[in-house]
Amino acid sequence: MQNRLARRGARAARAAEEWLAHFVAFDLLRLSGTDTTSWPYRRRRAALESVFAARQLSAPWALCPSTSEADVVREWLTWASVGMEGVVFKRLDDAYKPSVRGWQKYKVRETSEAIVGAITGSPAVPRTLLLGRYDTQGRLQYVGRTTALTRAAGAAVAGLLARGRRGHPWTGWSFAAGWGSQEKLVVTLVEPELVVEVGIDVARDASGRRRHPARWHRARPALSPADVPRLPSPPH
Repeated sequence: MQNRLARRGARAARAAEEWLAHFVAFDLLRLSGTDTTSWPYRRRRAALESVFAARQLSAPWALCPSTSEADVVREWLTWASVGMEGVVFKRLDDAYKPSVRGWQKYKVRETSEAIVGAITGSPAVPRTLLLGRYDTQGRLQYVGRTTALTRAAGAAVAGLLARGRRGHPWTGWSFAAGWGSQEKLVVTLVEPELVVEVGIDVARDASGRRRHPARWHRARPALSPADVPRLPSPPH
């Protein structure tokens, strides 16, 4: 949707063909003029399913899958490889409460190795690590940034980093402070030699970068950058 919002006219039409959008419904707040927000979610969900059935709605209309079976949820959580980020859930007897966070989210998280290519903060006291992985063409691609390091983690990492030399693969690059942010980070390039292990969720943007910061786990000085699996294809 972000790629389509800034376009107009023929460019907007082409973008709509390239980036298809679907309307995914997961709750029903009004039905045929009746306010349903006081209904328990169980009743709202049944009404929503009846609307889809009665009107035989299909793509681009989509009914969000729902279940109360724990085994089904466990199966869904194994679908991270196809972009399943997690599940959201709420009590079946809850009414809809505007401006109140009624849904809870469980994210799929995994651990991964990455190469440190730059830092924020100072080389003596790094604050966050900018992470990369080589693609199949041997280019070091930026894949995300860690959350703020603890003092102990920063001190441990500092002794394993070397300032970037001339010809660093990220020379001249700029990095956003966060996913979708226009703010640019002030970074120090370091030699892409240190491998670290981080905890990540599976949410990525179209270029393969992590939408959310990675959580620091530990340094892996026994590994070399060649030990880190390559990105399956160059980001586009």
